[in-house]
Formats: sequence, C-alpha cells, structure tokens
Amino acid sequence: MSSPSSAGPAHPPPNAGGPAPVFAILFVIGSCHMLNDIIGGLVPAIYPLLRNSYSLTFSQIGLITLTYQTTSSLLQPLVGLYTDRRPRPFSLVAGMAVTLGALISLSRANSFHTILLSATAVGVGSAVFHPESSRVARLASGGQHGLAQSIFQVGGNFGFSLGPLLAAFIVIGRGQRSIAWFALDPLAAIVLLVMVGIWYKRTALARLKARTGTAETRSPFSPGKTGFAVTILLILIFSKYFYLASITTYYTFYLISKFHVPVQNAQVHLFLFLGSAAAGTLAGGPLGDRIGRKYVIWGSIVGVLPFTLLLPYANMFWTSVLTVLIGLILSSAFSAILVYAQELIPGKVGMISGLFFGFAFGVAGVGAAMLGRLADHTSIYFVYHVCSFLPAIGILAYFLPNFEPVRSRQKGEGWVLQAD
Repeated sequence: MSSPSSAGPAHPPPNAGGPAPVFAILFVIGSCHMLNDIIGGLVPAIYPLLRNSYSLTFSQIGLITLTYQTTSSLLQPLVGLYTDRRPRPFSLVAGMAVTLGALISLSRANSFHTILLSATAVGVGSAVFHPESSRVARLASGGQHGLAQSIFQVGGNFGFSLGPLLAAFIVIGRGQRSIAWFALDPLAAIVLLVMVGIWYKRTALARLKARTGTAETRSPFSPGKTGFAVTILLILIFSKYFYLASITTYYTFYLISKFHVPVQNAQVHLFLFLGSAAAGTLAGGPLGDRIGRKYVIWGSIVGVLPFTLLLPYANMFWTSVLTVLIGLILSSAFSAILVYAQELIPGKVGMISGLFFGFAFGVAGVGAAMLGRLADHTSIYFVYHVCSFLPAIGILAYFLPNFEPVRSRQKGEGWVLQAD
C-alpha cells in the first residue's frame, strides 16, 4: 500500500500496464445476470394478476416480496463466505437450476401458501447466483472493477426491467400457467454458465489463489474505520432500496389508482423506470473508476432527492418523466458502493458481494412488507409521500473516508491504494 500523496489520488488509465478485461466473460456473466433478474422483475409484475386471482391484500403482496427477498438476503452472505474459502465454479449452474424449479412451481401454485413456497425458491436461486457471479465479474475486470461491476449490474437491471414488460404481453391475458414459458430463461442461462464455469476453473482459480496473502488482500484502514465505512454504506443501501421497493412493488397500483390506467399500461411505465435504472447503472461504475467512487455515491443518492420530493404531486406526464430521472440517478450508486466496499475489505469479494446484495434484497423485502401494511392502513398515495424523504439519508456519504485505488504503472504489480 502506498503512502498518501500530497497532490491527492491520481487517476491514470485504469488498465495501464495491466491485463485487459476479459470482455467475453463480462458480457456472458452480465447476460446471465439479465436472465436471472428477469425472474426477479417478473414476480412483482404479476402481483395484480395474483391479487385478483386470490383476493390478496397489500399486506399479503408485501409478504410475497418479503419472503423471496429475505430468503436471498440471509443466504447470500453465507454463500459468499463459503465460496471465498472454497470457490465453486459450477455453483452458478446449481443456483439457476433452483430458479428453474421455482418458476415451474409458481406457474402451478394454487394457494397463497404455495406462492410463498415458490417465492422462497426464487430467493434461494438468487442467493446462490449473485455472490459468485460478482466475483467472476471482478476476476474478469483486468483491474477496471467499476466498469466490470457496471456491465454485470446493467445486465441484472435490464433483466429486472424486462420482467414487467414480458409479464404484460405473456402472462397478463394468458393466466398464471403461462409463467411456465419463462422456464426457457434459466435453461438458457444454465448453458452459458457452464461455459463460465469452465473458464473459471481453468483460468480464474489459479489467479485467485495467487492473490492470497498479497497487498491486494489487506485493508487500507484500521478495523474500526473500515467497520464505520461499511456501516455507512449499508445505511445508504437501506435508503436506496427501501425507496426502490415503493416503486418496484407498488408503482403499478399507484398508477392504476391515481391515473386509472390499464394494467398493461402501468407495467409499461414500470418497464420505463427499470430501464432507466439499467442505463444509470452502466454509467456509475466507469465514472467511479475515473473520478472516485465517493463522489458517485454522494451525487447519486442525494442528487435524486429533489425528484422524489416532487413525485407525489406530479400529473401523469411528469410522473413518467420524474421516475425515469429517479431511475437514472439513483441506480448509478450501487456499482460504486459495491466496489468501494470490496476495496475496503480486499480478499473477501464473495462475502462482501453477498452481504451487500443480501442486505439490498432484505431491505427491499422488508420495505415492501412495511409499505404494503402502511398502504392498507392509509393509502398508496401516503406511501409515496413518506418515501420521498428517504434519499436525504444520502447526506451520510460525506463521512465516508477518502481513498481511491490507483493502478500501478509497473506491469504486474496490480492495484495499490492511496488513502487520506
């Protein structure tokens, strides 16, 4: 680890003198993230269908989200910790196979309880997929960690945005049994992940073992300061994903109730929001590589506050515009947060990825359940008034320590850290 520079952290080209990113693997793992998260986007998109079919309350709708999100939340850090110690190149295939079974089960569920069991299986598949696939993205990054995470994340966000659109044109109108057609999604992912597993086993495992005990596995800060920074990052994740839960779970109901739009129209608007979130994700990682991750985190979460405050008072046109802006700005934070955390605690990529993905999923699940109960006792409009203030928590980003990874100009030396 280098000593602090009086001139502050420099930002040479991220891959100067080092290996190039393995873009073929990055695009494949990003595509698999898309296929995995299509299912995550499908589940909330079919809530209007399930609500009508089983006479569900908003609280029950929130409980479905809580079930699969919390299952994923609790399992992901454990999966990440395990694979940090014992990497499993083909665990991604196993996780996707669980998702395949969950989809078949969901298409044939005939009660609220069987829907919850299917949702639990969706959470298990997601928990196995995310930590190890995030590690694959980092191993294939060639040192451009923000870029790699953005490619990986944009695949997931784009897939999540496709869920409502596909639900609108495949499931709505054809009924619950048509969910079985989505089994083609994890089947395609399994084929791609077998190829990723082969690359991982042949190439990346040796690279991973070579890093053990090097400077790249030592934190730049004391344990106390590192723990403080991680706590702030998790609070920022809370503000981001609790707010996102209000959109992903209840936005269609909000539009239907306030503006009397048809279900398919509401789902198209949800797709626009989620598509803008995918675009914002793609920008956040590379921008963090260039100007510093703390600035991206700060600008993303606080910068969205004026738009969330305006949203509850907007008409239909401005609601659409504001949600697109919210998606673009707010989503740029996650890649920067994740890579920042990975560099705070190097050598624990799986555990950190699992912790942050899991916490994000858990917050979204708890948020959906709490907001559903709040909506039942007040109104869906009141939910959006309350949530509009959540991004103000982003002010806490000010207290994050300043440090940036700098690519060594001497070939083969990897990353060194400059901290203030």
